[in-house]
Amino acid sequence: MIEDDLIISAHDEVAIRQRLLLVAMGREPADLAIEVGRLLAVHANHWMENQEIVISGRRIAYVGPLGSYRGTVAKRVSYPQLSAVPGFGEVHKHIESTHLTPEYEAALVLPRGNTWTCEASHEFANVDGTRNTEFWQKARLAGSPLKIFIQPGSAVPPSAWEESGGYYGYDEQKQFLRDDLSVTGLDEVMDWPSVWDPDNPGYARMWGMIRATFEMRGVVEGHGSGLVDPHDISAFAAAGLSSDHEVWALDEAWDRLMRGLFTELRPFSYDAIIPGLIARGLKDWSNIAFTTDDRSASDTLRDGATDHNVRHAIHHGLSPEIAIQCATINPARHMRIDQWVGSITPGRYADIVLLDDVASISIAHVYADGRLVSKGKAFTAPIPAIDWPDWATRTMNIGRVLSADDFAIRAEPGRETMNAAVLRPFHWNEDFLTLQLPVVDGLVQRDPAQMITKWSLVDRYRGDGAVSAMFWTGCGPADPDTALACSVAHDSHNVWCIGSSDAAMAKAVNRLQEMNGGWVLVHHGEVVAHIHLEVAGLMTARRAEALDAEAQAFLARAAEVTWMYQPAAMNRWKPGFPEFLIFATLTCSPWRWVLVAPSERAPNGFVNVQTGETHKVVW
Repeated sequence: MIEDDLIISAHDEVAIRQRLLLVAMGREPADLAIEVGRLLAVHANHWMENQEIVISGRRIAYVGPLGSYRGTVAKRVSYPQLSAVPGFGEVHKHIESTHLTPEYEAALVLPRGNTWTCEASHEFANVDGTRNTEFWQKARLAGSPLKIFIQPGSAVPPSAWEESGGYYGYDEQKQFLRDDLSVTGLDEVMDWPSVWDPDNPGYARMWGMIRATFEMRGVVEGHGSGLVDPHDISAFAAAGLSSDHEVWALDEAWDRLMRGLFTELRPFSYDAIIPGLIARGLKDWSNIAFTTDDRSASDTLRDGATDHNVRHAIHHGLSPEIAIQCATINPARHMRIDQWVGSITPGRYADIVLLDDVASISIAHVYADGRLVSKGKAFTAPIPAIDWPDWATRTMNIGRVLSADDFAIRAEPGRETMNAAVLRPFHWNEDFLTLQLPVVDGLVQRDPAQMITKWSLVDRYRGDGAVSAMFWTGCGPADPDTALACSVAHDSHNVWCIGSSDAAMAKAVNRLQEMNGGWVLVHHGEVVAHIHLEVAGLMTARRAEALDAEAQAFLARAAEVTWMYQPAAMNRWKPGFPEFLIFATLTCSPWRWVLVAPSERAPNGFVNVQTGETHKVVW
């Protein structure tokens, strides 16, 4: 129905705008007028005083000085002390990392000003690729005010040496962009070797997706982690990858801006990058956006959503007006969705953040779709009741009960020691470590004295219970018969498990599949805590506060465990509970040697994703 105006379609868009222009001319009545003391015109970076915003349906029809609209309005609300800025947007975010389903994500982020999100959709897509757009549109079709613009994932699967619950190539990407105007382009191209190397088995698939995106005039997003050489950055841009959010340092940001890449900054790098860009005299910030990428519900409750990104940028020296542009019109223009979001202008959705203090981004109210959805941090709109079907909630297809034997690493007959390939979290080195480990009863053993534990990946899609295992150092539980298992494993989202005994690892994974995903902690042989993520093994259909309470209880039990720790290449890898292991399963650049779940091209799971070389885990 046209009056719903929930999912953008070319056919309905014409009818909607035919109606809007009549309302704008005062020839048809408007539904609502919002009167504000100031309004930020983000296209011009200019504050307009005493403005009225006239709304029809979910859209803005007219903006002008207070009292200037010549038509009739059913209802007026006045906020003379407040400043209006556009609803904040996310240029690149994995909603799955909030660990909330979209309807509860909306309840969390809308009071924090976030009214639209470009969903970097390779997380759920790797779990159930065929249902990807259906999943993301379900809450919106049920009336959720949060607009989700979908970017099908290039990383489905993440590399040619992995298998998952989805597969996207040319045909799939072409169909996504042809059928749905809410699909904006191609999610971050992460597998850089498959782009530049014609001998890479993923080369044809990746370029097929890029070709389909070009043909449909979509946006190809990039992921340039580890690219510092100007030749590599130039090649990245020459390939048509339009953006990069993997920017950690000032020189990296500058080099990308100078080569025309849209640069998406994450908050942990603002302290180095924003003052640096100001010091270098950057005059035009239109090629910069702020992005969250990955942030849990607990972190969002504590810090905020996009409002945190804007506030943090202001703290590091950016003017409020430019900071707001970086979270509104800049990302909307880049994603070619500025006809619908990114500004308080006619034709756009009536997404309005009302601030009682601009400098601190203090939010008084939020409107989305022309409806009041929050007062302060309280979400006031109804949350749609969605009965998530089995295809979303029963995704743990391990297929059998595992035993300690599934995690055992066997030695060659008669050997007392074996050479073992060893990795550590965020091991970005050219080569793996090699250590000699003892053999007991024909099995290669961990070595707690050297902080050597066992790490495994379990396939959760094929139903054959395939397990890969190897030895890791510098992480995992030091306590005996202790293991940690999780179904959040970027980006294939197979199950990872780390443990001090094979029996504890089996117990943790078995409990995880019983509960259809999440986190499980086994301590001294007993399951002591879990976090339930029943939707795709990534999310839960609960309020953020409920998930956070469960997470805090889990962390309290995890604090009773002694966790091994050694520094790694990533500075965000910290001592204590190893939550960041959910990202240690990545296979994109700058990763080289990794463990994946057993696949056709990597039967034992140990592979160099840059070169395709495989190796035994013990010899």
